Formats: sequence, structure tokens, C-alpha cells
Amino acid sequence: MKEHPDVLVVDDDPNIRRLMRLYLEKDGFTVREAERGDTAVEEFHRLPPDLVLLDVMLPGQDGYQVLKAIRKTGNIPVIMVTARGETFDKVLCLELGADDYIVKPFDGKEMIARVRAVLRRTQSGEEETGGSLAFPGLTVSISEYEARYEGNRVEMPPKELEVLYFLASHPNQVFTREQLLEKVWGFDFFGDSRTVDVHIKRVREKLQGSGRYGWSIETVRGVGYKFAVAR
Repeated sequence: MKEHPDVLVVDDDPNIRRLMRLYLEKDGFTVREAERGDTAVEEFHRLPPDLVLLDVMLPGQDGYQVLKAIRKTGNIPVIMVTARGETFDKVLCLELGADDYIVKPFDGKEMIARVRAVLRRTQSGEEETGGSLAFPGLTVSISEYEARYEGNRVEMPPKELEVLYFLASHPNQVFTREQLLEKVWGFDFFGDSRTVDVHIKRVREKLQGSGRYGWSIETVRGVGYKFAVAR
């Protein structure tokens, strides 16, 4: 992890931005701010940060739109922030490529722990798993965040690709939904099994007919999932 990671804080409430800046700078982070969704996208493109703390309800563009714009250009980690009681679809955020989420009011120490955990997870992933996997009809590169099936590039949000890569890295090994949440979203992600199921379903839809190549993502009833390869 960089000595002073750069965090872009996006929130229309100046008090929340001030609080986040206080905790982040105290912990050694460099902080930039944006109070609107559209200006956040401009700031992101001007100088991409190491991580984005992104409010859901924003003027200009909402957090979902900002997240989509960020994911079009790369895989910089994003933590969504929402006020308790707001309509907030956790699965939608994760589908769009968010790495975690925080609910207001939040504890400053918890926020820092989540930021550091996401940075540690994403940066170590880049360093340690920067290779690619190849199976008949399929290649998956975690360093380039690209999957190709039957010679064509497959559009996958980061977490879909990470789930596929993780399972394919352990052929014929069964993982529970809880293990996949831990390994792909991180030990501190408070998700539920629906998150994993949705991602697996979408990956399968994009890899239809894989069984004829001798591999497939299989459900192990009552347990979880595995990347099954014919022995």
C-alpha cells in the first residue's frame, strides 16, 4: 500500500466531508473532495485517486451514475456511502462494481478500517494474482480485468470477473457462499448469499454452453459453488 494513498471523498454534506477528511488525514491519507456527482467524475478523470468514498444521493449525478462512469475507465476501488433509512440497493451497488459500503452515521475508526481493508485487498490482488488463466474456449486475466469466451471479449463488472477468476483458480474445489464473500469481497463485507448467487447467475449467462468445453460453474446443493473441470 502507498505511504499516503489518495482518497476522493464525494458527498454533498460539508459536515460529512469534513469528518471524513479529519479521520483520513489523521491516518495518513491524502484527501480530495467533491460535492456533486458530475464534478466528482471530472475530478476522477483529472487525477484518478487510489480510492473513492462515494455518497449515493448526490446533486448533478447520483452515486450509481458516478460509479458507472468510474467503472468504464478502470477498477479503482469504490466504497459507497448511504444514510440510514435511504433507499439503497446493496446488490445493485455490488453489481455495478462497488467494493464495499458504509451506512451513515458511521464510526470513524470503522470507516478507516474498511478503507484500508479494501485498499489492501485490491492492491495485494494486483500484485499476487497478476496472471491469467486459460481453459478451452476461455481466458481470464485478472491483471487486465478481461475475460474472453470463444474468442470474444465478455463484458463483466469487476466482481463478476473476480468471482470467475477465483473459482477458476481452484478447479473442482467447492466454496460456500460465505467463503466466496470472504475471498472476493473481503472478510469485512457484511453481505448475504444473495450477492453471490446474483453474480454467479450473471457469469453463467455470459458463458452459456461451456459444458461442451469440459468445464462449467456448478452448484453443489446445500454447500455452494465450484468451477468443475473434467478430469
